[in-house]
Amino acid sequence: MVEPPPVAPRERRTGPARVLDTTPVLLVQAAHPRQAVLTAVLMTVVAALADRPTRELGLVLLTVLVGQAMLGWHNDLVDRRRDAAHATSGKPVADGRLDPGTVWFALACAVLLLVPLAVSHGTTAGLLYLGSVLIGLLGNLTLRTGVLSFVPWAAAYATYPAFLSYGGWGGVGTGEAPEPAMVLLAALLGVGVHLLTALWGLVADHEDGWTYLPLRLGLRLGAARLLAVAAVYLGLVAVAMAFVGTTSGLSAG
Repeated sequence: MVEPPPVAPRERRTGPARVLDTTPVLLVQAAHPRQAVLTAVLMTVVAALADRPTRELGLVLLTVLVGQAMLGWHNDLVDRRRDAAHATSGKPVADGRLDPGTVWFALACAVLLLVPLAVSHGTTAGLLYLGSVLIGLLGNLTLRTGVLSFVPWAAAYATYPAFLSYGGWGGVGTGEAPEPAMVLLAALLGVGVHLLTALWGLVADHEDGWTYLPLRLGLRLGAARLLAVAAVYLGLVAVAMAFVGTTSGLSAG
């Protein structure tokens, strides 16, 4: 398929509203902030339920936020021509308000920040989280358009329990393997999040000939029913994770 030509930059706002077109605000918008904050907060809540000290909760929150921002920026860079062709709203890279070079620079800086942040949880935990981010980055480039689109999501989320169970301030105080049932449930949670986040792009993805799992389900069920199914599915997985967490805990030890 021939790539569409780049679109002309959208006219910037004037007056007080111009603050919405400043580079920091646009970078936040391109980082998929809702997904980033929600993921970071949920990970921090799980760490709190595992009785992690307050300073470690802040470290988990910051580490996951940086990793999620990287994934959001990379996704918008990869999809900038598709987003421009479909006039997707809320995409400052695609509509020309945010230069791709600026996002690449922010992404490089985030890598330099994420590595020491991740390792500060301990070597094992740090490598696990860096691995999850790498899986997400690769997922932005491959598998996402076909029937195996859920695999990167499941694989990345499956590392989260181990990241938390092995983690500690400098790797001290924890270091236990995660509960296997929690790893499986985390992978299933990733599949559900994939379904949920894909809903708002199903029309564009169908036009581009994608054949991935959310689109197949959407064509069978309709977007409204798929949203309901995804919500119920995520709720059931969350209940199962809460049950395992209260009966067995996060760690297998």
